[in-house]
Amino acid sequence: MTSEKIILGIDPGTTIMGFGLIKVVNKKMQFVQMNELLLKKYDDPYTKLKLIFERTIELIDTYHPDEIAIEAPFYGKNVQSMLKLGRAQGVAMAAGLSRQIPITEYLPKKIKMAITGNGNASKEQVAKMLQGILGLKTLPKNLDSTDGLAAAVCHFYNEGIVEVGKNYSGWEAFVKQNDGRVKK
Repeated sequence: MTSEKIILGIDPGTTIMGFGLIKVVNKKMQFVQMNELLLKKYDDPYTKLKLIFERTIELIDTYHPDEIAIEAPFYGKNVQSMLKLGRAQGVAMAAGLSRQIPITEYLPKKIKMAITGNGNASKEQVAKMLQGILGLKTLPKNLDSTDGLAAAVCHFYNEGIVEVGKNYSGWEAFVKQNDGRVKK
């Protein structure tokens, strides 16, 4: 019997949202697609969030992923940047949750470690490793799409052994696992 599933990986961002899809057939990965949603030309932050939500829904409705892997925002020096990234991640997650797709978050270091063996690897190193792993002929100019693809591949490698990040199978699971964040 053939087992098959599709994993959508998302690298959320308010300037560029990268995404990649892999198909897993009998525990072997196949590259499906990677691309970017370019948001630079939009000034209004709410328009950007709306576009992230709509593009994620479009990807879900087109490719019917069984699972979503998303890069978690990391804490940098700029709190405003982290807040913007968190919002971008949140609307992408909301899109998946609205379609009842399980979501797993991965820290950037965890994704880099899964792909390259080095949690401090550069975007270029991650992209080159993915090129070899998945047999990609060319790499994109911006590496946000390979970051999204890396999240999907990381999820495949960590199937059943998620140590970092949280797993949500729907709104109910999200609320239950984040009880302290819910206003009563």
